Amino acid sequence: MNFTKKANILHILLLVLVFSSCTKEVKKIEISDAALPKSTLPKMKPLTKPEPKLTAEFIASKRKEIDSFYKKNWPNNSANGSFLVAKNGQIIYEKYEGHSNLREKTLITKSTPLHIASVGKVITATAILKLVNAKRIELDQKVNTILPEFPYPDVTIQTLLNHRSGMRNYAYFTDRDKTVWDRHNILTNQDILTIMATKDIGLEFKTDTRFSYCNTNYAMLALIIEKITKLSYKEAMKQMIFEPLGMKNTYVFDYEKDKDTAVTSYKANRVEIGTDYLDAVYGDKNIYSTPRDLLKFDRARNSSTFLTPKLQSLVYKGYSNERKGTKNYGLGIRMVNWETGQNFYFHNGWWHGNTSSYITLRKEGVTIIALSNKFTRKTYDIRKLAVLFGDYPFKLKDE
Repeated sequence: MNFTKKANILHILLLVLVFSSCTKEVKKIEISDAALPKSTLPKMKPLTKPEPKLTAEFIASKRKEIDSFYKKNWPNNSANGSFLVAKNGQIIYEKYEGHSNLREKTLITKSTPLHIASVGKVITATAILKLVNAKRIELDQKVNTILPEFPYPDVTIQTLLNHRSGMRNYAYFTDRDKTVWDRHNILTNQDILTIMATKDIGLEFKTDTRFSYCNTNYAMLALIIEKITKLSYKEAMKQMIFEPLGMKNTYVFDYEKDKDTAVTSYKANRVEIGTDYLDAVYGDKNIYSTPRDLLKFDRARNSSTFLTPKLQSLVYKGYSNERKGTKNYGLGIRMVNWETGQNFYFHNGWWHGNTSSYITLRKEGVTIIALSNKFTRKTYDIRKLAVLFGDYPFKLKDE
C-alpha cells in the first residue's frame, strides 16, 4: 500500500472520529441544560409526554363532588376569584366569580391575572433551580460570591431557598425605625440589600441552625437571578418560564407601569386596599397569574426534564425538622409529611387582600389552585379536595 492510500485512510478515520464525537455532543446538549453555552438561559419546557386520558365517568363523578365543596365553601356566589382542579393536565372543574374591580364592575374571567402572593416563591425557586441545574450557580454557593455587598458570609443559595438563612424580614426592619428607612420612599430589592449591608441589621439567628419563613430570602434570590442572567427579574421570568410555557396571562408586577392597571385587592368587607412602600419588592411576591397558566407551570415542574433526579429529590426533601411534626419546607415548596409516608406538597400566599393556594399532588398528577383578590381564608381550604384523589388525612365535609 503506497503512502497516498495510507494518508487517505487515516484522513477518513479522523473524519469518522470527529463526526462521532459531534454526535455525542449533540446528544449531551439535548438532555442536559448543563451543556448549554453560558450565554443561553436555561428554560422551562412544556410537558410533551402524553398523560393518561381521563374517562367521562371519572370527570363527572369528581366534578359533582368538587361542585358540592365549592358551593359549601363559597355559598351564594360569595367567591371573588378563580378556582381550578385538574388531573393529568386535564381540567375537571373551574370557576371564575366576582370582580377584578368593584367600582368598574369588571368581571374576573379565566384570563384575568390575579396577584398570587407567596405562591410566587415557587416560581422564583424554579428559576433558581434551573440555573443550578445548568451549573450556572450551585446550591451550596455563598451568596456573597454573587452579591459582593451581601453582609452574611455563611448564607448560601440553599439556605435562602429553604428559609434557614437567619435573616430578618425586610417588612419589619424597614417599618420600625425611620433611620433605617423612610416609608415615604418606595422600597426596592437593592434597597433591602444596601440596608442590610450598611445599617447593621444583624441576623435573627445563626445561619442554618433553624427554619424561619422570611420574605427577605426570596427578595435576595431575585437579585441573584438578575446578577446571573444579566436581565431584570421581570424579563428573566418571562424568558425562562412564562414564554416557554405559554403562560400568556402571567407577569411580574412593575410598580411604576402597572400600579394603576393591575387587578385591585380588597379587604373582606370589600374596602379597597391601595399600594404601599413595599409593593415594588419582587421575588417573594408580585407575580400575577391565572389558574390555567399555573396549571401549565405545574405540569412542566412535574416533567422528567425539569431537573436532574438528584436535584429534584433535594427540592422535595424537608429542611425544617428541628422538632418533630408534620409541617415542613423544601426548596421553594411547603409540605406536610405524615408518618404513614404520605406527602402533601403546596404553597399558600397572602398579600394585602390577595390570598392564594397552589397544591400539586405529584403522585396522583393532580393540580388544585385557588386565587382571590378579596381577603378570605377559605382559599386555603381547598386542601380538603386532596381526599378525592388520594389517601390524605384531611376531612372533606366535617373540618
